Amino acid sequence: MNTYQDLLPVATEAVRRAARAMRQGSPGVLTLKGDRDVASELDFAIERDVRAFLAAETPDIGFLGEEEGDSGRADLRWVLDPIDGTANFLRRLPMCAVSLALVHQNNPVLGVIELPFLSSLYTAVEDCGAHANGQRITVGGVSVLKDAIVAVGDYAVGPDADAKNAMRLALAAQLAARSQRVRMMGSAALDLAWLAEGRLDAAITLSNHLWDMASGVVIAREAGASVVDRHGNAHDSTSQETLAASPLLMPAILHLYQSAAAEVAAAA
Repeated sequence: MNTYQDLLPVATEAVRRAARAMRQGSPGVLTLKGDRDVASELDFAIERDVRAFLAAETPDIGFLGEEEGDSGRADLRWVLDPIDGTANFLRRLPMCAVSLALVHQNNPVLGVIELPFLSSLYTAVEDCGAHANGQRITVGGVSVLKDAIVAVGDYAVGPDADAKNAMRLALAAQLAARSQRVRMMGSAALDLAWLAEGRLDAAITLSNHLWDMASGVVIAREAGASVVDRHGNAHDSTSQETLAASPLLMPAILHLYQSAAAEVAAAA
C-alpha cells in the first residue's frame, strides 16, 4: 500500500479535473434535494468523473461522494464534495470549492481543496504540514477574541430549521458582541482553508457532513490549528460540530460556544 504522501499527486489531479469542470462548465439541470437545497447537474458529473478516475488510479481505496454515496471499502476511502458551496456557484459567487479527503477509519489523513475561481490550491498530508499553492502555511497568531475574524457555517434549511437555527443565532449574537468581525462564506472547505492560511482566526460549523469537513480538517490541523467538537474533544468523522481555531484562541471559542448553548437551553 502506498503511503499517504504518495497518494497526494493522484488526489491533486482528481481535484484539478473537478476544478477545470467548474470553470469551464455550466450548472445544467438542478435537482431539488430538500427545502432550499439543490444539486446541479455539474455536481453529479464531477462526482462521477472523480469517482471513475480514483477507482482506476487507486482501486483498493473506497469512495464516498456527497451526491451518490458509498462504493468500495469503508475503512479507507476518498471523500468528495464535488462543489462545496453550490448556492454560491449557481450565483457566480467565487466562494466555492472542490474538496477531497482521504479518510482512514474516522481520521482524515490527506486533504486537497481547490478554490477554482480564486486561484488557490490547498494540500495537506498527516504529519507533513499544509501548503497553499506549494508554499507552507500556518494559522495566524491572534489570541484574543476581540481581534479575531470568525467564520460561521450557513444557517440550516429543511426540517427543524427553526430549532437548529436557534443555536446559530445565539452564536452569531455572542460573536457579534465579542469578536472583531463575523463572516459567513457559504463553504466549509473555504473557511477551513482560509483558517489554515491565517486569513481567518476561527471557523465554526454546526451541521457536519463528512464530505464538507474532512479535507479542511486535515489542512487546518497540519497548519497548526486546534480542531475539536463542541465538548473540546479531538474532531473526527463522527463529530456533529466543528470548532477550529489557533490553539491560543480555542479556549475563548469554546467558552463562547458553551455560553451560546446555555442561552439556548435556558430559552427552550
